Amino acid sequence: MTTTDGTAAATDEGALAQRLLLHRALARREPELLQVRFRAEVIDRYRRRGGVQLLRTRSVGRVVVPGVWSLDVGISPDGTEVHVPVQDLLDRLPAEERDHWLEHMVPQPLSANFLKMRMAGSACIDDGEPAAW
Repeated sequence: MTTTDGTAAATDEGALAQRLLLHRALARREPELLQVRFRAEVIDRYRRRGGVQLLRTRSVGRVVVPGVWSLDVGISPDGTEVHVPVQDLLDRLPAEERDHWLEHMVPQPLSANFLKMRMAGSACIDDGEPAAW
């Protein structure tokens, strides 16, 4: 079902594009293609900063500090989020800007224990008795 503004169609198209991107990242062993989501307010900082250029269409944007750095972002269909490939965060976003972007990260509904386990390199975390799937 598509709404009058086309949001449902854009969401379906976005889901398909995400599946294709994940497929490519897995097939080519290129995890750097994977996207990180941020609240769109992350861009407000650059709107207030002199000398920064902000460019956008409905679905893609760019933050440019001329002669210093630039970062391309995808824009969610409703405009509330932007997303950036992990590799661009590493290669194109200056280290001194990263904390600002992290403050605006949109967290995924993930298991905190699993993430802690992976970051610590442990085999498991004791969080109770085994449960049935």
